Amino acid sequence: MPPGTAYTIDIHPRIPARIARLADLAGNLWYSFDRPTRILFARLHPALWDAVGHCPKTVLKRIDERRLLAAADDPSFIQGFHRVLAAFDTYMSEPIPQSEAHAKDGLVAYFCAEFGIHESLPIYSGGLGILAGDHCKAASDRRLPFVGVGLLYRQGYFIQTVDREGNQRAEYRDAEFDDLPIAVARTRDGAELIVDVPLDGRIAHARVWQAAVGHVTLYLLDTDLPSNTGHDRDITHRLYGGDTHTRLEQEIVLGIGGARALSALGLDAAVWHVNEGHAAFLIVERICRMVAAGWSEDAALEAVAASTVFTTHTPVPAGHDHFPDAAVAPYLEPLCRSAGIAIDTMLALGHGPTSEDFNMTALALRGSRHHNGVSRIHGRVSSELAQGFWPEIPADENPVAAITNGVHLPTFLANEWMDAFDRFLGTGWPRRLEAPTTFEQICAIPDHVFWSVHQYLKAQMLHVVRQRMEQQRIRNQESTSHLDRLLRHADTANPNVLTIGFARRFATYKRATLLFSDMEKVRAIVGDRDRPVIFIFAGKAHPADRPGQDLIRAVTRMARMPEFEGHFLFVEDYDLRLARRLVAGVDVWLNTPVYPLEASGTSGMKAGINGVINLSVLDGWWGEGYVGDNGWAIQPAASLLDPEERDREEARNLYELLQGEVIPLYYDQRSSDYSPAWIRMAKHSMATLLPRFSAARMLNEYVERFYRPAARQGARYRADGGNDAKIVAAWKTRVRAAWDGVRLRRLDQPRASASCGESFTIEVAVRMNGLHTDDVAVELVLSPVLDGWRERLHYAFAPAPPSEADEQRFVLDLRPELCGRLDYRIRAYPKHALLTHPFELGLMRWT
Repeated sequence: MPPGTAYTIDIHPRIPARIARLADLAGNLWYSFDRPTRILFARLHPALWDAVGHCPKTVLKRIDERRLLAAADDPSFIQGFHRVLAAFDTYMSEPIPQSEAHAKDGLVAYFCAEFGIHESLPIYSGGLGILAGDHCKAASDRRLPFVGVGLLYRQGYFIQTVDREGNQRAEYRDAEFDDLPIAVARTRDGAELIVDVPLDGRIAHARVWQAAVGHVTLYLLDTDLPSNTGHDRDITHRLYGGDTHTRLEQEIVLGIGGARALSALGLDAAVWHVNEGHAAFLIVERICRMVAAGWSEDAALEAVAASTVFTTHTPVPAGHDHFPDAAVAPYLEPLCRSAGIAIDTMLALGHGPTSEDFNMTALALRGSRHHNGVSRIHGRVSSELAQGFWPEIPADENPVAAITNGVHLPTFLANEWMDAFDRFLGTGWPRRLEAPTTFEQICAIPDHVFWSVHQYLKAQMLHVVRQRMEQQRIRNQESTSHLDRLLRHADTANPNVLTIGFARRFATYKRATLLFSDMEKVRAIVGDRDRPVIFIFAGKAHPADRPGQDLIRAVTRMARMPEFEGHFLFVEDYDLRLARRLVAGVDVWLNTPVYPLEASGTSGMKAGINGVINLSVLDGWWGEGYVGDNGWAIQPAASLLDPEERDREEARNLYELLQGEVIPLYYDQRSSDYSPAWIRMAKHSMATLLPRFSAARMLNEYVERFYRPAARQGARYRADGGNDAKIVAAWKTRVRAAWDGVRLRRLDQPRASASCGESFTIEVAVRMNGLHTDDVAVELVLSPVLDGWRERLHYAFAPAPPSEADEQRFVLDLRPELCGRLDYRIRAYPKHALLTHPFELGLMRWT
């Protein structure tokens, strides 16, 4: 190093007028799902593009001006620039016929603790953030009135390096906000938007930033302001960083501060979507705001909940954030006091059925009327976990529904496949994905074309893998010969080696090392020189997760064993760029979670839409994606109580599939350079998964099932000074007070048989305990015995003259629509026309 003090100054280049709109392209994260835009910026300076984390804004700030001048005079670059610009302008201006229908339902405000839009905005750690990013992109594609709300972390998730021994090193780097694709949000008079967030006896200030994601604006809160104390400046410093105290304060800034930011911007959301419980404090802020405006507490809760959607992504109780009341009370007490609400009333909203801790999921469930898990299996698991909130309702009928996640096709479907689809399916194919002819058209793509596209993507993927492993070799001061041995099968010029990918968070339940359960089996799988196999692993373990880091060490240890060199690769620092390459380039996507702990798992969807074949435990999304001929299924051995026995059984299943089906099918190349049977399965994977697991389909479900009903119910509850909210709140109070005394008994003698088509009468008496006939629904639920109580028919009883002074008779003339042995049951529950869900009170009586 030369002597003296080093000073740094940024000299920003001037962009030539001919290409001045590069700044527009750099300022909108549309580039995150438009690869030609990213290629355009990479052409300006490939090395700089990689060095700045693929951020167009930073490229334009750091590039030598001479390169911009050269680009402005380069006919090839100008042609690409105009093509990209035309696509951007078309996307941003093209009207969508449904836009008016969307607009009348009002704005959706989507809150999440992380957003994975692109690697140039590093405020995400994993699947939750990527899903949130895809949700925003799908909303932009559909022109849905939609904003995202999150936190702007100075340090996003860590940069992972792995040393010679396989030890994960976590490196955190402070981001320069001026380099990120964001801008300061401003008030109408042009001032920076800063909101006050009440904390424990003090006020913290949060600056609001904004990022454009196509048509969607993402608002991000940042507490790193000179006006804050050092402690408060650090609240948003690190994604999921700090202790429990910091986590609580982050969630208060997100929920309360985020709601205040929207209010300051003049954005009146019709629907508030809480994506995971981290943002649930927005419910507290909205209730307090309404009570301070003169609403009763109960009516305010009803109005807030009616317009709130809650999505849970966590299938285990321990995964839901909870804090002692004593920790939460000092933060909420000033809010409650100013609104005139007793602090105990607000704390009770966060109490679980069996816990006195303040649970963010409990708050989200009580403060919303639309709830969902993120796959059918996870929906069932979530219903069971939340059963205590609706204690008298069968878990499979309580208000927790399921909307299976999806992936944003323009982001994760490789451009090469898009070009192939344009050629063989015709332009406009994304709008025809659900048409039966689309399946046939994909399957009709010539095998040699299908294979050449896949092999090209595989070669690209292997190139990125080799690059990263070369960087790792240099840092760890290892020999080139060692790297050559590791990469001897990863030949970009001839990528005809079966390549299996496993890339995800290294949490213990995901069982990255299930493959290593039986070393003799592993030797047999990789020991056939005529049929080589490569397993590529990637993923991060949380810095505090020692068992997860042990899994990384186990994988790297296997990769270094002489007998396995070249067959197992661990690629460090798994991020969105590497993910895009892996899901499009490997041959098989492996997933081995413990059932039913995989809530959804979108990486397998991304692989499947790219013609990569899934080999997975039937959990999460794969439980509904697998149809028999589009991949391989590892049957869960969940009934085995001993975890070791369960793992052995599922590992045995995995080995059988690899040795008996996967490897033989890939290398069945007797008649050509590829396996026609393999391509047939890959096409089926692509054709069956593309229509069902897109973010567009997911968003459509949210719009139709949740957003529109929530917007309309919320508007109804707020109309006329909240009259309907007051009515339903008072009715619930009256019903809850009377329900303990409600009883149901059958009056007629049950029949053992009847003829098909015959009608017979069933009578029950309900002790109403002061309730009216309009307050109670009595129904018979019928199901075939062999159906296992899955398919049900519902028949409503009608009120009849009372049989006794304190009882009300209900009568049903039943003519069953089914034949055979039938199971039927009779029940009563509260009913009201203003309820969002018929069972939202959680009250029911059975005969």
